[in-house]
Amino acid sequence: MSRIKNTFAALAAQGKKGLIPFMTAGDPDPARTVEFMHALAAGGADVIELGVPFSDPMADGPVIQQSSERALARGTTLLRVLADVKRFRERNDTTPVVLMGYANPIERMGVEAFVVAARDAGVDGVLVVDYPPEESIEFAQHMRAAGLDPIFLLAPTSSVERIAAVGKIASGYVYYVSLKGVTGAANLDVASIAGKIPAIKAHVPLPVGVGFGIRDAQTARAVAEVSDAVVIGSRIVQLLEAAPPETAADTLTHFIAEVREAMDSLSPSQS
Repeated sequence: MSRIKNTFAALAAQGKKGLIPFMTAGDPDPARTVEFMHALAAGGADVIELGVPFSDPMADGPVIQQSSERALARGTTLLRVLADVKRFRERNDTTPVVLMGYANPIERMGVEAFVVAARDAGVDGVLVVDYPPEESIEFAQHMRAAGLDPIFLLAPTSSVERIAAVGKIASGYVYYVSLKGVTGAANLDVASIAGKIPAIKAHVPLPVGVGFGIRDAQTARAVAEVSDAVVIGSRIVQLLEAAPPETAADTLTHFIAEVREAMDSLSPSQS
């Protein structure tokens, strides 16, 4: 059983929901990526999504776009990200790590070589934003053969056919984009999310994590009431950008702990 599957099974047994923070590898300081990953885990992260910087992150809003630009300018590459995961595993062998990024760096390395390198580094899952499920069957097969989970996005506009296609090849969890638009957008509609989750679960037998537009503990709690997990990205990137270097790690741990506490305050009937 994969770390991701183990994690969600343990959460379900405790009546809890998953907390999945996202950070861009290499931002604000490539030398501190592993430190910040440990800070997220210390705060109560169940899964860490680690963004692989890319020059044209079309699904991301300005906050994450700029973090990718900063990370690339400081020399962050896919190989460096994999090396960071390997260093993280020296002290943490339990928290799942999911790489989130775009196809180009993977294609340049070669899919099979990437999958082997990701497995050897200690990666648990990969979400490639611009790999549609209809064109990802071979990729998913390579991933599962290596014991890795191929994770896919679903959106408010996803058709029944697209949801079913994801259900056939995804594993680990699926990431439901709560808004039409890019990361960091506002105007979250929890009722709309609640209405879409059953349609996803009818075709996808996996936990559903919800992201885009979740910026604080109370919003996370509201989304956790109707989903299996909450993904927080742009807010974490902003916290790291704004925090003084000497307090950045503590700022992350404190923020995640606040969100974790709010989510854990759900009653068993709500979770």
